[in-house]
Amino acid sequence: MGKFFEQLESKLMPVAEVISKNKYLISIRDGFLVGMPLLVVGSIFMLIANFPIQSWIDLLKSTMLNGVSVSALLGVATQATFSIMSIFIVMGVGYNFSKKIDASPIFGAAVALASWFMLMPFVTSFTPEGATEASLVSSVPLDWVGSKGIFIGIICAFSSVFIYKWAINRGWVIKMPAGVPPTVSQSFSALFPIAAVITVFVLVRLLFILTPWGNAFNFVFQFLQLPLQHVGDSVGAMVIVYLFAHVLWFFGIHGTNITDSVFRPILLALSAENLAAFQVGGTMPHIINQQFQDLFATYGGAGSTLSLLIAMLSFCKSQRIKGLGKLAIIPGIFGINEPIIFGLPIVLNPIIAIPFILVPMFNIIVTWVVMRIGLVPICNGVIMPWTTPPIISGLLSSGWQGGIFQAIMIAIGVFLYYPFIMVIDKQYLKEELEGSNKKDSDEISLDDVSFD
Repeated sequence: MGKFFEQLESKLMPVAEVISKNKYLISIRDGFLVGMPLLVVGSIFMLIANFPIQSWIDLLKSTMLNGVSVSALLGVATQATFSIMSIFIVMGVGYNFSKKIDASPIFGAAVALASWFMLMPFVTSFTPEGATEASLVSSVPLDWVGSKGIFIGIICAFSSVFIYKWAINRGWVIKMPAGVPPTVSQSFSALFPIAAVITVFVLVRLLFILTPWGNAFNFVFQFLQLPLQHVGDSVGAMVIVYLFAHVLWFFGIHGTNITDSVFRPILLALSAENLAAFQVGGTMPHIINQQFQDLFATYGGAGSTLSLLIAMLSFCKSQRIKGLGKLAIIPGIFGINEPIIFGLPIVLNPIIAIPFILVPMFNIIVTWVVMRIGLVPICNGVIMPWTTPPIISGLLSSGWQGGIFQAIMIAIGVFLYYPFIMVIDKQYLKEELEGSNKKDSDEISLDDVSFD
Protein backbone atom coordinates (compact mmCIF):
# COMPACT_ATOMS: atom_id res chain seq x y z
CA MET A 1 0.00 0.00 0.00
CA GLY A 2 2.89 2.35 0.83
CA LYS A 3 4.45 1.84 -2.59
CA PHE A 4 1.10 2.52 -4.24
CA PHE A 5 0.79 5.84 -2.40
CA GLU A 6 4.36 6.75 -3.37
CA GLN A 7 3.75 5.97 -7.04
CA LEU A 8 0.48 7.91 -7.01
CA GLU A 9 2.20 10.85 -5.35
CA SER A 10 4.98 10.80 -7.94
CA LYS A 11 2.33 11.10 -10.66
CA LEU A 12 0.41 13.86 -8.92
CA MET A 13 3.29 16.08 -7.79
CA PRO A 14 4.10 17.32 -11.33
CA VAL A 15 0.42 18.20 -11.71
CA ALA A 16 0.57 20.13 -8.44
CA GLU A 17 3.61 22.03 -9.69
CA VAL A 18 1.79 23.00 -12.87
CA ILE A 19 -1.23 24.16 -10.88
CA SER A 20 0.96 26.25 -8.57
CA LYS A 21 2.22 28.20 -11.61
CA ASN A 22 -1.06 28.56 -13.52
CA LYS A 23 -2.29 32.13 -13.16
CA TYR A 24 -5.93 31.21 -13.77
CA LEU A 25 -6.13 28.42 -11.19
CA ILE A 26 -4.14 30.43 -8.66
CA SER A 27 -6.44 33.41 -9.16
CA ILE A 28 -9.45 31.16 -8.53
CA ARG A 29 -7.83 29.56 -5.48
CA ASP A 30 -6.91 32.89 -3.91
CA GLY A 31 -10.21 34.44 -4.95
CA PHE A 32 -12.15 31.81 -3.04
CA LEU A 33 -10.18 32.61 0.08
CA VAL A 34 -11.88 36.02 0.20
CA GLY A 35 -15.15 34.30 1.02
CA MET A 36 -13.74 31.54 3.24
CA PRO A 37 -13.90 33.32 6.65
CA LEU A 38 -17.41 34.52 5.85
CA LEU A 39 -18.49 30.97 5.03
CA VAL A 40 -16.99 29.60 8.24
CA VAL A 41 -18.80 32.18 10.38
CA GLY A 42 -22.00 31.73 8.38
CA SER A 43 -21.81 27.96 8.82
CA ILE A 44 -21.69 28.35 12.61
CA PHE A 45 -24.89 30.41 12.60
CA MET A 46 -26.49 27.94 10.18
CA LEU A 47 -25.61 25.07 12.51
CA ILE A 48 -27.05 26.86 15.54
CA ALA A 49 -30.31 27.51 13.68
CA ASN A 50 -30.54 23.93 12.38
CA PHE A 51 -29.04 21.87 15.19
CA PRO A 52 -30.49 18.36 14.76
CA ILE A 53 -32.79 18.41 17.78
CA GLN A 54 -36.34 19.12 16.66
CA SER A 55 -37.36 20.68 19.97
CA TRP A 56 -34.46 23.13 19.65
CA ILE A 57 -35.45 24.05 16.09
CA ASP A 58 -39.08 24.53 17.16
CA LEU A 59 -37.98 26.69 20.11
CA LEU A 60 -35.99 29.02 17.87
CA LYS A 61 -38.91 29.33 15.47
CA SER A 62 -41.45 30.02 18.20
CA THR A 63 -39.38 32.49 20.25
CA MET A 64 -40.24 35.96 18.99
CA LEU A 65 -38.40 39.24 19.49
CA ASN A 66 -40.60 42.16 18.49
CA GLY A 67 -42.33 40.02 15.87
CA VAL A 68 -39.16 38.37 14.54
CA SER A 69 -38.30 34.77 15.41
CA VAL A 70 -34.86 33.90 16.76
CA SER A 71 -34.54 31.42 13.89
CA ALA A 72 -35.09 34.18 11.32
CA LEU A 73 -32.64 36.43 13.16
CA LEU A 74 -29.93 33.76 13.01
CA GLY A 75 -30.80 33.27 9.36
CA VAL A 76 -29.70 36.83 8.61
CA ALA A 77 -26.08 35.82 9.30
CA THR A 78 -26.44 33.00 6.80
CA GLN A 79 -28.04 35.27 4.21
CA ALA A 80 -25.22 37.79 4.58
CA THR A 81 -22.56 35.13 4.01
CA PHE A 82 -23.73 31.94 2.26
CA SER A 83 -26.53 33.55 0.30
CA ILE A 84 -24.29 36.18 -1.31
CA MET A 85 -21.01 34.27 -1.42
CA SER A 86 -20.60 34.73 -5.17
CA ILE A 87 -20.19 38.50 -4.75
CA PHE A 88 -17.09 38.04 -2.60
CA ILE A 89 -15.67 35.29 -4.78
CA VAL A 90 -16.15 37.18 -8.06
CA MET A 91 -14.43 40.22 -6.58
CA GLY A 92 -11.64 38.03 -5.20
CA VAL A 93 -11.02 36.29 -8.53
CA GLY A 94 -11.04 39.60 -10.41
CA TYR A 95 -8.66 41.15 -7.89
CA ASN A 96 -6.16 38.29 -7.95
CA PHE A 97 -6.27 37.80 -11.72
CA SER A 98 -5.57 41.52 -12.17
CA LYS A 99 -2.42 41.17 -10.10
CA LYS A 100 -1.29 38.24 -12.24
CA ILE A 101 -1.54 40.27 -15.48
CA ASP A 102 -0.27 43.57 -14.01
CA ALA A 103 -3.59 45.40 -14.05
CA SER A 104 -5.07 47.49 -11.25
CA PRO A 105 -6.40 44.96 -8.69
CA ILE A 106 -9.10 47.22 -7.28
CA PHE A 107 -10.45 48.16 -10.72
CA GLY A 108 -10.13 44.52 -11.78
CA ALA A 109 -12.38 43.52 -8.88
CA ALA A 110 -14.81 46.31 -9.81
CA VAL A 111 -15.15 45.37 -13.49
CA ALA A 112 -15.46 41.67 -12.59
CA LEU A 113 -18.39 42.44 -10.33
CA ALA A 114 -20.01 44.92 -12.74
CA SER A 115 -19.79 42.57 -15.75
CA TRP A 116 -21.27 39.71 -13.73
CA PHE A 117 -24.20 41.84 -12.60
CA MET A 118 -24.76 42.97 -16.19
CA LEU A 119 -25.59 39.40 -17.23
CA MET A 120 -27.84 38.80 -14.22
CA PRO A 121 -31.65 39.02 -14.44
CA PHE A 122 -32.70 41.65 -11.90
CA VAL A 123 -36.09 40.06 -11.22
CA THR A 124 -37.46 37.50 -8.79
CA SER A 125 -40.63 35.47 -9.26
CA PHE A 126 -43.05 36.17 -6.39
CA THR A 127 -46.63 35.03 -5.78
CA PRO A 128 -48.48 37.41 -3.39
CA GLU A 129 -50.71 35.91 -0.72
CA GLY A 130 -54.09 35.10 -2.20
CA ALA A 131 -52.88 35.47 -5.79
CA THR A 132 -52.93 32.66 -8.33
CA GLU A 133 -50.25 33.96 -10.68
CA ALA A 134 -46.63 34.82 -9.96
CA SER A 135 -45.34 38.32 -10.55
CA LEU A 136 -41.83 39.42 -11.49
CA VAL A 137 -40.43 41.78 -8.88
CA SER A 138 -37.40 43.98 -9.56
CA SER A 139 -34.67 42.76 -7.23
CA VAL A 140 -31.24 41.20 -6.96
CA PRO A 141 -32.12 37.47 -6.92
CA LEU A 142 -30.45 35.61 -4.04
CA ASP A 143 -30.43 32.45 -6.16
CA TRP A 144 -27.82 33.92 -8.47
CA VAL A 145 -25.63 35.75 -5.94
CA GLY A 146 -25.28 32.54 -3.94
CA SER A 147 -23.40 29.42 -4.96
CA LYS A 148 -25.42 29.03 -8.18
CA GLY A 149 -23.78 32.12 -9.68
CA ILE A 150 -20.14 31.23 -9.08
CA PHE A 151 -19.50 29.50 -12.42
CA ILE A 152 -20.70 32.44 -14.51
CA GLY A 153 -18.96 34.79 -12.07
CA ILE A 154 -15.57 33.19 -12.67
CA ILE A 155 -16.03 33.48 -16.44
CA CYS A 156 -17.04 37.14 -16.10
CA ALA A 157 -14.08 37.89 -13.82
CA PHE A 158 -11.49 36.51 -16.23
CA SER A 159 -13.03 37.93 -19.40
CA SER A 160 -13.74 41.40 -17.99
CA VAL A 161 -10.26 41.83 -16.50
CA PHE A 162 -8.73 40.60 -19.74
CA ILE A 163 -10.73 43.19 -21.74
CA TYR A 164 -9.80 45.88 -19.20
CA LYS A 165 -6.09 45.09 -19.54
CA TRP A 166 -6.37 44.84 -23.33
CA ALA A 167 -7.82 48.37 -23.51
CA ILE A 168 -5.03 49.72 -21.29
CA ASN A 169 -2.39 48.09 -23.50
CA ARG A 170 -3.97 49.86 -26.49
CA GLY A 171 -3.41 53.18 -24.74
CA TRP A 172 -7.11 53.88 -24.19
CA VAL A 173 -6.46 55.92 -21.05
CA ILE A 174 -6.86 59.54 -19.98
CA LYS A 175 -3.58 60.94 -18.68
CA MET A 176 -3.89 63.65 -16.07
CA PRO A 177 -1.31 66.36 -15.24
CA ALA A 178 1.42 65.53 -12.73
CA GLY A 179 -0.12 67.58 -9.94
CA VAL A 180 -3.38 65.63 -9.84
CA PRO A 181 -3.71 63.28 -6.80
CA PRO A 182 -2.90 59.65 -7.72
CA THR A 183 -6.37 58.33 -6.84
CA VAL A 184 -8.01 60.86 -9.14
CA SER A 185 -5.54 60.10 -11.92
CA GLN A 186 -6.14 56.36 -11.61
CA SER A 187 -9.90 56.85 -11.76
CA PHE A 188 -9.69 58.82 -15.01
CA SER A 189 -7.18 56.33 -16.47
CA ALA A 190 -9.67 53.52 -15.86
CA LEU A 191 -12.56 55.34 -17.54
CA PHE A 192 -12.18 54.14 -21.15
CA PRO A 193 -11.05 50.57 -20.26
CA ILE A 194 -14.10 50.19 -18.03
CA ALA A 195 -16.29 51.59 -20.83
CA ALA A 196 -14.88 48.89 -23.13
CA VAL A 197 -15.80 46.17 -20.61
CA ILE A 198 -19.31 47.54 -20.13
CA THR A 199 -19.87 47.80 -23.88
CA VAL A 200 -18.84 44.19 -24.49
CA PHE A 201 -21.10 42.86 -21.75
CA VAL A 202 -24.05 44.97 -22.92
CA LEU A 203 -23.71 43.20 -26.27
CA VAL A 204 -23.43 39.80 -24.57
CA ARG A 205 -26.57 40.50 -22.55
CA LEU A 206 -28.35 41.55 -25.76
CA LEU A 207 -27.40 38.29 -27.46
CA PHE A 208 -28.92 36.27 -24.62
CA ILE A 209 -32.08 38.41 -24.64
CA LEU A 210 -32.57 37.31 -28.22
CA THR A 211 -32.46 33.63 -27.23
CA PRO A 212 -35.26 31.53 -25.66
CA TRP A 213 -33.40 31.56 -22.32
CA GLY A 214 -33.45 35.33 -21.89
CA ASN A 215 -30.19 35.56 -19.94
CA ALA A 216 -26.90 33.74 -19.40
CA PHE A 217 -27.86 32.39 -15.98
CA ASN A 218 -31.02 30.67 -17.21
CA PHE A 219 -29.14 29.29 -20.19
CA VAL A 220 -26.50 27.59 -18.03
CA PHE A 221 -28.89 26.02 -15.56
CA GLN A 222 -31.55 24.91 -18.03
CA PHE A 223 -28.85 23.40 -20.21
CA LEU A 224 -27.34 21.53 -17.25
CA GLN A 225 -30.68 20.13 -16.11
CA LEU A 226 -31.52 18.48 -19.43
CA PRO A 227 -29.52 15.26 -18.78
CA LEU A 228 -31.52 14.71 -15.58
CA GLN A 229 -35.01 14.73 -17.04
CA HIS A 230 -35.28 10.96 -17.43
CA VAL A 231 -33.51 9.56 -14.36
CA GLY A 232 -34.82 6.47 -12.61
CA ASP A 233 -34.62 4.93 -9.16
CA SER A 234 -31.84 2.41 -9.79
CA VAL A 235 -28.35 2.40 -8.31
CA GLY A 236 -27.02 3.20 -11.79
CA ALA A 237 -29.20 6.30 -11.95
CA MET A 238 -27.95 7.48 -8.57
CA VAL A 239 -24.32 6.97 -9.59
CA ILE A 240 -24.90 8.99 -12.77
CA VAL A 241 -26.71 11.75 -10.88
CA TYR A 242 -23.96 12.01 -8.27
CA LEU A 243 -21.24 11.93 -10.89
CA PHE A 244 -22.97 14.80 -12.69
CA ALA A 245 -23.52 16.76 -9.45
CA HIS A 246 -19.91 16.45 -8.33
CA VAL A 247 -18.49 17.41 -11.70
CA LEU A 248 -20.62 20.56 -11.43
CA TRP A 249 -19.25 21.17 -7.93
CA PHE A 250 -15.74 21.01 -9.41
CA PHE A 251 -16.64 24.01 -11.57
CA GLY A 252 -18.07 25.91 -8.61
CA ILE A 253 -21.72 25.15 -9.39
CA HIS A 254 -23.92 23.84 -6.57
CA GLY A 255 -24.48 20.52 -8.33
CA THR A 256 -26.76 19.10 -5.63
CA ASN A 257 -29.23 21.96 -6.09
CA ILE A 258 -29.50 21.13 -9.79
CA THR A 259 -29.80 17.38 -9.43
CA ASP A 260 -32.21 17.58 -6.49
CA SER A 261 -34.67 19.62 -8.51
CA VAL A 262 -35.26 16.53 -10.66
CA PHE A 263 -34.11 13.56 -8.57
CA ARG A 264 -35.34 14.43 -5.05
CA PRO A 265 -39.09 14.06 -5.82
CA ILE A 266 -38.41 10.52 -7.03
CA LEU A 267 -36.39 9.69 -3.91
CA LEU A 268 -38.98 11.18 -1.54
CA ALA A 269 -41.71 9.03 -3.09
CA LEU A 270 -39.56 5.93 -2.61
CA SER A 271 -38.87 6.90 1.02
CA ALA A 272 -42.60 7.31 1.64
CA GLU A 273 -43.21 3.74 0.42
CA ASN A 274 -40.43 2.46 2.69
CA LEU A 275 -41.89 4.34 5.65
CA ALA A 276 -45.35 2.90 5.02
CA ALA A 277 -43.90 -0.61 4.98
CA PHE A 278 -41.83 0.09 8.12
CA GLN A 279 -44.89 1.28 10.06
CA VAL A 280 -46.73 -1.99 9.47
CA GLY A 281 -43.66 -4.15 10.07
CA GLY A 282 -43.22 -5.07 6.42
CA THR A 283 -40.12 -5.30 4.23
CA MET A 284 -38.81 -2.02 2.85
CA PRO A 285 -39.17 -2.26 -0.94
CA HIS A 286 -36.58 0.30 -2.12
CA ILE A 287 -32.86 0.37 -1.39
CA ILE A 288 -32.50 3.65 -3.29
CA ASN A 289 -34.43 6.41 -1.56
CA GLN A 290 -33.98 9.84 0.03
CA GLN A 291 -32.30 8.53 3.20
CA PHE A 292 -29.93 6.38 1.13
CA GLN A 293 -28.79 9.55 -0.65
CA ASP A 294 -28.63 11.82 2.39
CA LEU A 295 -27.15 9.39 4.91
CA PHE A 296 -24.98 6.92 2.99
CA ALA A 297 -23.84 8.50 -0.28
CA THR A 298 -21.82 11.27 1.33
CA TYR A 299 -20.64 12.05 4.85
CA GLY A 300 -20.16 15.68 5.79
CA GLY A 301 -21.64 17.05 2.57
CA ALA A 302 -20.85 16.78 -1.13
CA GLY A 303 -17.74 14.74 -1.86
CA SER A 304 -18.02 12.99 1.53
CA THR A 305 -15.63 15.64 2.83
CA LEU A 306 -15.84 14.56 6.48
CA SER A 307 -13.28 11.92 5.53
CA LEU A 308 -11.16 14.62 3.90
CA LEU A 309 -11.30 16.77 7.04
CA ILE A 310 -10.20 13.85 9.21
CA ALA A 311 -7.29 13.19 6.84
CA MET A 312 -6.32 16.89 6.92
CA LEU A 313 -6.25 16.98 10.72
CA SER A 314 -4.57 13.58 11.11
CA PHE A 315 -1.80 13.67 8.52
CA CYS A 316 -1.18 17.14 7.08
CA LYS A 317 1.56 19.49 8.28
CA SER A 318 0.95 22.78 6.48
CA GLN A 319 -0.52 25.46 8.71
CA ARG A 320 -3.01 26.43 6.04
CA ILE A 321 -4.57 22.99 5.77
CA LYS A 322 -4.48 22.22 9.50
CA GLY A 323 -5.99 25.62 10.32
CA LEU A 324 -8.75 25.17 7.77
CA GLY A 325 -9.41 21.67 9.08
CA LYS A 326 -9.86 22.94 12.63
CA LEU A 327 -12.29 25.62 11.48
CA ALA A 328 -14.31 23.34 9.20
CA ILE A 329 -14.50 20.11 11.22
CA ILE A 330 -17.47 21.04 13.44
CA PRO A 331 -19.67 22.29 10.56
CA GLY A 332 -18.50 19.28 8.54
CA ILE A 333 -19.75 16.83 11.16
CA PHE A 334 -23.20 18.32 10.68
CA GLY A 335 -23.08 18.26 6.87
CA ILE A 336 -22.04 21.88 6.21
CA ASN A 337 -18.98 21.74 3.97
CA GLU A 338 -18.88 25.02 2.01
CA PRO A 339 -15.86 26.17 4.10
CA ILE A 340 -13.80 23.23 2.86
CA ILE A 341 -15.12 23.31 -0.73
CA PHE A 342 -14.27 26.98 -1.19
CA GLY A 343 -11.50 27.28 1.40
CA LEU A 344 -9.10 24.50 0.36
CA PRO A 345 -10.40 24.95 -2.39
CA ILE A 346 -11.86 21.88 -4.05
CA VAL A 347 -13.35 23.95 -6.86
CA LEU A 348 -11.18 23.76 -10.00
CA ASN A 349 -8.53 21.81 -8.09
CA PRO A 350 -7.91 18.79 -10.35
CA ILE A 351 -5.92 16.87 -7.73
CA ILE A 352 -8.45 16.77 -4.90
CA ALA A 353 -11.30 16.61 -7.44
CA ILE A 354 -10.38 12.98 -8.17
CA PRO A 355 -11.40 11.59 -4.75
CA PHE A 356 -14.07 14.28 -4.36
CA ILE A 357 -15.89 12.82 -7.36
CA LEU A 358 -15.03 9.14 -6.88
CA VAL A 359 -15.55 8.65 -3.12
CA PRO A 360 -19.35 9.26 -3.32
CA MET A 361 -19.53 6.81 -6.24
CA PHE A 362 -17.69 4.25 -4.11
CA ASN A 363 -20.01 4.90 -1.15
CA ILE A 364 -23.14 4.47 -3.26
CA ILE A 365 -22.06 1.18 -4.87
CA VAL A 366 -20.75 -0.42 -1.66
CA THR A 367 -23.79 0.65 0.37
CA TRP A 368 -26.17 -0.69 -2.26
CA VAL A 369 -24.34 -4.04 -2.24
CA VAL A 370 -24.35 -4.47 1.56
CA MET A 371 -28.05 -3.54 1.74
CA ARG A 372 -28.83 -5.81 -1.17
CA ILE A 373 -27.27 -8.83 0.54
CA GLY A 374 -28.78 -7.90 3.92
CA LEU A 375 -25.69 -6.96 5.94
CA VAL A 376 -27.19 -3.52 6.61
CA PRO A 377 -30.98 -2.96 6.83
CA ILE A 378 -32.59 -0.84 4.12
CA CYS A 379 -33.37 2.73 5.26
CA ASN A 380 -36.74 2.86 7.01
CA GLY A 381 -37.88 6.10 5.34
CA VAL A 382 -38.00 8.19 8.54
CA ILE A 383 -37.21 11.81 7.66
CA MET A 384 -34.71 13.48 9.99
CA PRO A 385 -33.00 16.90 10.03
CA TRP A 386 -30.37 17.22 7.30
CA THR A 387 -27.79 18.24 9.92
CA THR A 388 -28.01 14.90 11.76
CA PRO A 389 -24.39 13.65 12.09
CA PRO A 390 -23.33 10.33 10.59
CA ILE A 391 -23.35 7.26 12.86
CA ILE A 392 -26.33 8.78 14.72
CA SER A 393 -28.25 9.04 11.44
CA GLY A 394 -27.24 5.49 10.53
CA LEU A 395 -28.53 4.18 13.86
CA LEU A 396 -31.86 5.95 13.37
CA SER A 397 -32.41 4.82 9.78
CA SER A 398 -30.79 1.34 9.60
CA GLY A 399 -30.19 0.21 13.17
CA TRP A 400 -26.85 -0.45 14.83
CA GLN A 401 -25.58 -1.99 11.59
CA GLY A 402 -26.14 1.32 9.80
CA GLY A 403 -24.18 3.29 12.40
CA ILE A 404 -21.22 0.90 12.34
CA PHE A 405 -21.27 0.78 8.55
CA GLN A 406 -21.15 4.60 8.34
CA ALA A 407 -18.10 4.67 10.64
CA ILE A 408 -16.35 2.09 8.46
CA MET A 409 -17.11 4.00 5.25
CA ILE A 410 -15.87 7.28 6.74
CA ALA A 411 -12.61 5.55 7.71
CA ILE A 412 -12.21 4.07 4.23
CA GLY A 413 -12.84 7.53 2.79
CA VAL A 414 -9.97 8.92 4.88
CA PHE A 415 -7.52 6.57 3.17
CA LEU A 416 -9.00 7.24 -0.27
CA TYR A 417 -8.42 10.96 0.27
CA TYR A 418 -5.01 10.52 1.95
CA PRO A 419 -2.59 10.42 -1.04
CA PHE A 420 -4.32 13.34 -2.75
CA ILE A 421 -4.46 15.69 0.23
CA MET A 422 -0.84 14.88 1.06
CA VAL A 423 0.23 16.11 -2.38
CA ILE A 424 -1.59 19.40 -1.80
CA ASP A 425 -0.18 19.57 1.73
CA LYS A 426 3.37 19.31 0.42
CA GLN A 427 2.65 22.03 -2.13
CA TYR A 428 1.23 24.38 0.52
CA LEU A 429 4.03 23.53 2.96
CA LYS A 430 6.58 24.47 0.31
CA GLU A 431 4.81 27.77 -0.30
CA GLU A 432 4.74 28.49 3.44
CA LEU A 433 8.45 27.81 3.79
CA GLU A 434 9.29 29.99 0.79
CA GLY A 435 7.17 32.84 2.06
CA SER A 436 8.12 32.64 5.74
CA ASN A 437 10.68 35.42 5.44
CA LYS A 438 8.71 37.57 3.01
CA LYS A 439 6.22 40.26 3.93
CA ASP A 440 2.97 39.91 2.03
CA SER A 441 2.75 42.82 -0.41
CA ASP A 442 -1.03 42.87 0.05
CA GLU A 443 -0.87 43.39 3.81
CA ILE A 444 -3.01 46.38 4.69
CA SER A 445 -2.20 48.76 7.52
CA LEU A 446 -4.04 51.85 8.63
CA ASP A 447 -0.66 53.59 8.62
CA ASP A 448 -0.66 53.26 4.83
CA VAL A 449 -3.93 55.13 4.41
CA SER A 450 -3.52 58.64 3.11
CA PHE A 451 -6.04 61.29 2.17
CA ASP A 452 -3.52 63.65 0.58
